[in-house]
Amino acid sequence: MSVIFEYHKHVTDILTEVFDKEAAAMEEAAAALAAANKEGRSIFGFGCNHAGLITLELFYRTGGMVTVNPIRAPGMMLELSPPTMTSEMERIPGYGRIILNNEPCKEGDILIIHSVSGRNAVTIDMAECAREKGMTVIVVTNMNTATSVTSRHPSGKMLHDFASILIDNHGDRGDATIQLSGFEQKLASTSTVVGAAILNAVTARASELLWAEGIKPPVFMSGNIDGGDAYNKAVIAEHKDNIFYM
Repeated sequence: MSVIFEYHKHVTDILTEVFDKEAAAMEEAAAALAAANKEGRSIFGFGCNHAGLITLELFYRTGGMVTVNPIRAPGMMLELSPPTMTSEMERIPGYGRIILNNEPCKEGDILIIHSVSGRNAVTIDMAECAREKGMTVIVVTNMNTATSVTSRHPSGKMLHDFASILIDNHGDRGDATIQLSGFEQKLASTSTVVGAAILNAVTARASELLWAEGIKPPVFMSGNIDGGDAYNKAVIAEHKDNIFYM
């Protein structure tokens, strides 16, 4: 079997496992997002470096929730050269608190935070800070990895220790997934594919819950179809009090 098909099967198997075993947590996360939109509370998303790709997937995306605000901070989005600096920066204690304390977040708001290992200081500090503020923290992580590595945070705690709602992405330890005979390092990560599927499903369910209550979901239309620009302008204006990226 070509690794193309092996990868496809493995991703499909992981997704099946996630949507089976994490259904209750995903439903809880969707209900939290729906309530936040209904009650005028704000939603934020964060991840360091490649983990941050999930935040970008949720942000300013056709079919996606208009009210998800990305947290983008210097050194956290692979924008530096050499990129190895970003790996060092996400281990700096205290930086996560600085980042969150400069966001317009408050008690009752929601933070969606994604990290495969959940071991580095920035995400742990941010999650801890968010809980102290009274925010709901939705954590997407890889428990196969998170339970097999040590914390890099001074407290010795992991990201999942601060989760209000925990969603396991059921990925392989270390995220890479394909093993070649005689070659030690695995190939092809799954966390971006699976994480995007998890959170797109969660935000879609949140919209479904709102619609069931007669509330129009705050969702983007593609700007590349007729009427899209006007639709998006109107929905952004409607939810301007909970949008901080414009």
